[in-house]
Formats: sequence, C-alpha cells, structure tokens
Amino acid sequence: MKTKENLMDAFAGESQANRKYLAFARKAEKDGFKNVGRVFQAIAEAETIHALKHFEIAGKINDTLENLQAAAAGENYEFTEMYPEFIKTADQEGNKEALKTFEYANAAEKVHGGIFNELKNKVAKGDDTEDKAVFLCPVCGWVGFEPAPDNCPICNTAKKAFKQF
Repeated sequence: MKTKENLMDAFAGESQANRKYLAFARKAEKDGFKNVGRVFQAIAEAETIHALKHFEIAGKINDTLENLQAAAAGENYEFTEMYPEFIKTADQEGNKEALKTFEYANAAEKVHGGIFNELKNKVAKGDDTEDKAVFLCPVCGWVGFEPAPDNCPICNTAKKAFKQF
C-alpha cells in the first residue's frame, strides 16, 4: 500500500508543480521573457502528464457518476470547512488580499458544487443532452452556462473577460 500512497504524493507534487510553473510563466512573460515563459508552460504540461498518470495508476479515476460524486464532495468540503476556516484566519490576521481571494474561491466553490450535483443527477438518469456553452470568470473562478450574465455574479468582472468552453 505504500506505493499507492507514493502515487498520491507524486500526484500532489506534480499537480502543484504544474500550477507553480504556470504562475512562473505568466510572470516571465510579464517581465518580457517570452521564451522562458514558453519553457515554463511546456514543463508545466509535462508535470500534468505525470500527475494524470499517477492519479490513474492509483485507481482514482472511476466512472463519470462516481467522479461527479467525488468532485461534489470535494467542493462541498472546500466551501463548508476549508475556506470558512481560511477566511476566519485571514480576517483575524488582517490579511485583506488573502481574505478577498479566499472569499472569491469560497463563493465559486459553492457554484461548482451545485453544478456537479446537478450533473450527477442528470448522469444518474443517463442524461447528457444539454449543449450549452460554459463560461469561466478569470478573476474569481465562477463558472456558469449560457446565456452568460453581463457581469460575474461573484466579483463583477465583465462578461467580455470570461473564457468560453
């Protein structure tokens, strides 16, 4: 069982490396180092390949209904336990930047959890007929469907900034 634990530790490490390198890529590009940014992006993608393979081999990818259940449970934990505690601590410490990012994430996680629960109910019935565009707010992480609102309901970012899937 140690190997399965190692797979999950490797998954966590590779996942964090991916996100970290994407942040580094943005900064390199902002600083005018376009090639360095591209290298960070390529290696970030390599870390994703590693993470996904570790996750798969660990047996953590199931059928879609089970995956939706796991996703909904994870989102529920984040907005009911994790972020409320983080928000409380940031507020107590007077860290306004952290407080804002935690509040945005908490609100977005509630939306994500609701979406996963709706999809879970549809998949349980064998329904995947809804074919609407999905929108992502690049500031707070809110996700919604068409028709998109004029502004993000969490952070008020204009619709023109949304990423469409």
